[in-house]
Amino acid sequence: MKHIDYRHVELHDGFWKTKLDMVRNTTVHAVYDRFCDTHRFSALKCRWKPGDPDQPHIFWDSDVAKWLEGVAYLLAKEENKELEAIAEETIAAIIANSDENGYFNSHFLVTEQENRFKLRSHHELYCAGHLIEAAVAYYEATGRDAFLKAMCRFADYIEKIFKIEKSAAFRTPGHPELELALLRLYGCTKEPRYLELAKFFIDEHGNNDVDGRLYPQYNEYYNQDEMPLRERSTAEGHSVRSLYLLSAMADLAEETDDAELKAACERCFKNIVTRRMYITGGVGSTHMGETFTVDYHLPNRTAYAETCAAISLAMFSNRMLHLQPRGVYADTVERTLYNGILSGVSMDGRSFFYENPLEIDPKFNNVNTSTEEKERWPITQRVEVFSCSCCPPNIVRFIPSVAGMLYAYDENTVYVHQYAASSAKENGVELTVETSYPAEGTVKVQCKAPQKQLALRIPGWCRSFTLNCPYELKDGYAYIALQGESTVELTMDMPVTVMAANREVHASAGRVAVLRGPVVYCAEGVDNGEDIASVLVDPKAVYTKGESEFLLPNLHTAAYRPAETEDLYRVAGEDLELVPLKLIPYYAFANRGETEMHVWLLRKYG
Repeated sequence: MKHIDYRHVELHDGFWKTKLDMVRNTTVHAVYDRFCDTHRFSALKCRWKPGDPDQPHIFWDSDVAKWLEGVAYLLAKEENKELEAIAEETIAAIIANSDENGYFNSHFLVTEQENRFKLRSHHELYCAGHLIEAAVAYYEATGRDAFLKAMCRFADYIEKIFKIEKSAAFRTPGHPELELALLRLYGCTKEPRYLELAKFFIDEHGNNDVDGRLYPQYNEYYNQDEMPLRERSTAEGHSVRSLYLLSAMADLAEETDDAELKAACERCFKNIVTRRMYITGGVGSTHMGETFTVDYHLPNRTAYAETCAAISLAMFSNRMLHLQPRGVYADTVERTLYNGILSGVSMDGRSFFYENPLEIDPKFNNVNTSTEEKERWPITQRVEVFSCSCCPPNIVRFIPSVAGMLYAYDENTVYVHQYAASSAKENGVELTVETSYPAEGTVKVQCKAPQKQLALRIPGWCRSFTLNCPYELKDGYAYIALQGESTVELTMDMPVTVMAANREVHASAGRVAVLRGPVVYCAEGVDNGEDIASVLVDPKAVYTKGESEFLLPNLHTAAYRPAETEDLYRVAGEDLELVPLKLIPYYAFANRGETEMHVWLLRKYG
């Protein structure tokens, strides 16, 4: 299966056009300004000397590279002389300061040359991977190949050090990313050595005698080194590293028809979405190592659920669609898109969350009045930049790439994976989609293609739908015969759905979450007053839609809460009072000041 490239898809209006315009008009500039303030861009000139302030950090190159990749996607769709000039200046600095081997790293080139490829924890190969991805994206967007050629030289040098000479002090990247970047470089250049180098690194995980510990406090699970990757059945360790590596595994499995790698990807995907994923699509449930933990451990108030982790889950899930068109893969992309990813950026596109909790209770943060030591909680308001600021530029590159996740085709079938008002044209396939999804569930698809059938995804959340033509339902897709130019109308009922968690998810026991279509909703104190934790929701309650400043409707219903009393404890009984409850899309929480927030609300029985 081949996805239709984002360059061949036009977003017309609606939800994703609004988000794309936000990135183009605001976010890309906001991130650039903060990265200039924090010296990430100036570091690329490699002029820092001992004693100077603002020593280049080990991962700054990756931050800039992701920003460059996002700019490439924007430039491919619309001319912007300002962004183009910044990109060209940045690329020129990278090329000018690469050494005679093609090596570039703004930290190691000016701080500790003697330690190049000796410190596995220092993100050298991670930064190299993001630079390679940016170079491929920039070449594909502009046709200019100077950056691409420079990164090919860098990749050749990595091949020499790690695969040919084996002179590095470690065998695999400390932070996986290079693997998927090499596969992307192979796809662009068709140079088989890059495919082989990606395979080399993937095969080395868990298959060499070098100590797999990346840091003293974390064991081999942290960096996916406890076993060969083809034997994996669970997602372990640092969630972003794990999912970038799984993305590379899926790409390699597709490219080489590797059945063992494909099976491992399928097992890990199942483990994530059935036991280790938040209802928002967030993954990584603890700040300690930013890691996956154990099955069903999904705390809400301390949820880490890093924005980059949700993005990497979307990347992995989308790649699984290349291996097999199953609705559960596209459903997971959709879940992350509308919830765990978008919650990472403010509605105005200027500030960001690194962590995305499912519960905030500011009243009981930092309550120990007897010590200067404070408990650790996720921040309650987005900020414009972090010391580790990987998430903001990931938003910059990811949202403009969403258009490339909508459509795909193989020799027999044209697939519509995600719904957005848009049109696409590639290799004889022509598609036009009219819809206000996910505000409403009607989708009109016009398709002209040489393929014999059209496949429309029927989302897992959808309990009832109608199509204006005959179809066959298989693996979450409705397959429809194509005859020349066809017009198909899909109408999905989109009632509010009240969900409960598996009983083994102890953090959400006795609670429910409210969804409408793919969108998770939450309750905030700014709308509902204090003590939302005590509010009870009847699963059979009736909801009405209301006007919203957050692109999608708010939801209104009646709920219950215990009557106010001065007693610390009371006899349990029928002391509940009826109260109005207003819910907003989860992605929009924390846009109106610090306030209580809950996704999971108490369930009223009886």
